[in-house]
Amino acid sequence: MNAETRSEMFGRLLKQIPNPTTELNYSTPFELLVAVTLSAQATDKSVNQVSDILFPLANTPETIYELGEDKLRDTIKTIGLFNSKAKHIIQTCRILIDKYTSQVPETRKELEALPGVGRKTANVVLNTAFGQP
Repeated sequence: MNAETRSEMFGRLLKQIPNPTTELNYSTPFELLVAVTLSAQATDKSVNQVSDILFPLANTPETIYELGEDKLRDTIKTIGLFNSKAKHIIQTCRILIDKYTSQVPETRKELEALPGVGRKTANVVLNTAFGQP
């Protein structure tokens, strides 16, 4: 599908569903990025249970990075693939702090360059947090 067709389809969908949502609990683009990263091979319900514990404790790249990989792993251990997810999230936090002034990038290319972020995660973040097709 080319960019013009995708944009046209996205426009039609926005008319039908003007405020698309996700079942994941989040308040910021960064929280959404973390939640979607956690959602691979997990249910939204289990991700929300972890998010409800994690985000009051740490919900910025700086605060999650300060938790460290071990503490993050302990917090998300009820979710499948928690070891690799903790590693990727910590690496992503470091990159966001160093390269993006702690902001979530708004392009697919930049998002997909983050550890553990593939096309699906990038698309969810772009569509849901930034309203991009």
